[in-house]
Amino acid sequence: MTSTDIASGKAAQVAVVTGGSRGIGLAISLELAARGSTVVVNYTDNAAAAEEAVATISATGGTAIAVRADVADEDAVSALFDRAEAEFGGVDVVVNSAGRLALSTIADLDLNVLDAIHRVNIRGTFVVAQQAARRLRGGGSFVSLSTSVVGAQFPTYGAYAASKGAVEAVTLILARELRGRDITVNTVAPGPTATAMFLDGKTEEQITALAENPPLERLGTPEDIARVVAFLTSPEGHWINGQIVRANGGMI
Repeated sequence: MTSTDIASGKAAQVAVVTGGSRGIGLAISLELAARGSTVVVNYTDNAAAAEEAVATISATGGTAIAVRADVADEDAVSALFDRAEAEFGGVDVVVNSAGRLALSTIADLDLNVLDAIHRVNIRGTFVVAQQAARRLRGGGSFVSLSTSVVGAQFPTYGAYAASKGAVEAVTLILARELRGRDITVNTVAPGPTATAMFLDGKTEEQITALAENPPLERLGTPEDIARVVAFLTSPEGHWINGQIVRANGGMI
């Protein structure tokens, strides 16, 4: 089956969004769908949230399916892409939004937690990027998610920032490896963004301090980040390649 934009008569862009049922990933799924993409909403555990995302997209006239896969499991991710190709004929956009966060000083961090963060954030990104490199159609885009903490270097974010630094390191290398295929590779690095994962465990004072850091004097929203991702995966953003885009309101 193929997905078609009725108004233009052209095949709709097919997007795979990992972690696409919650937080920033959900906002990306909804934004891409609103712009006419067919969306494969990937999730790991929360099937209800993924089906709700699909229902929201369908209710506004879009096309989406939910597919379960652990991003660090290469067989599961390969099957995710198989499903996208079988349902919609191919893949044009891959957004790797799945991620894991845990805060601790480096001195006190449980190394089992470190391994769990790196399994999702490093191995997961690499596994998804590998399938994207093999499967994306010409003219396509791969976008990964990092964090502006890589530059800001906040205390207690050592393990998370280290994992996202690895994500950023892959970006230009993969862009160069895909030379000649008209595929862009970029990373979006949000600043403090009002998601459940970000807000969990923080005091009102901490949240207020983070909101006041950027010159725009507010937290980002998932929709702020989703619009940046949508631009990078659009024809208008196709000249941007191999870049880390720090979407953070001017955060120091």
